[in-house]
Order: sequence, then C-alpha cells, then structure tokens
Amino acid sequence: MYALLADSRVLELIGDIMGMVALTYKVMPDSDVEDVSTDDVVEQIMALKDDTYDVQLCESKPLAFGLKFIQVHVVMNDGSGLSDIFEENMRAIRGTGEIEVLSMGLL
Repeated sequence: MYALLADSRVLELIGDIMGMVALTYKVMPDSDVEDVSTDDVVEQIMALKDDTYDVQLCESKPLAFGLKFIQVHVVMNDGSGLSDIFEENMRAIRGTGEIEVLSMGLL
C-alpha cells in the first residue's frame, strides 16, 4: 500500500519495517593453505561485526579426525544481497574455504 508513493519518507518506513534474518554458516578451512589457524579465522570473522552484520557467535568445532570447522551465527536485515556480501567478506579472509548455509530464518 505504501509502495505506490515514491517518497523518501515512505522508503524509510519500508526499511524500518523490514524484518531481521538469522543465518548459521559452516565455514571449512582452506585445505590449499598451509598452517591455517581456525582461531585466527574466528577472530577475523568476529571483526566483521558492524552496524549491518551482528556476528553473535563464531566458534571452532571438531569435525572428524582432527579436522575442525567454524560455526558462524549472524543476524542482519532481510535486505537484498546482504547475505551475499557477508559471505564474500568471509571468503576474503585468508584460510577460509567452503562456506555452507546451515540454517536461515526470519526473526
């Protein structure tokens, strides 16, 4: 009903009523990079927390045979492309390999 008006105040209102989304990621270390410290990767992912991305949990967990993965829980606005940007920011961290979305839900 508000979309018919092309007024900046209406666009701000639409932005205010937009929901939040919670995502849980499984981040695997890059097997091509030697000496990958999952603890260092965890710290760098936690550093991605800002006004847009609320990184609530980031921890290293055992997988199998001494391998570890990183579980990341982040809350953000349900905006177009925001999750893609966050994933690209994680991929830019040295030692980050495959990234998988384990769960996604609206809050």
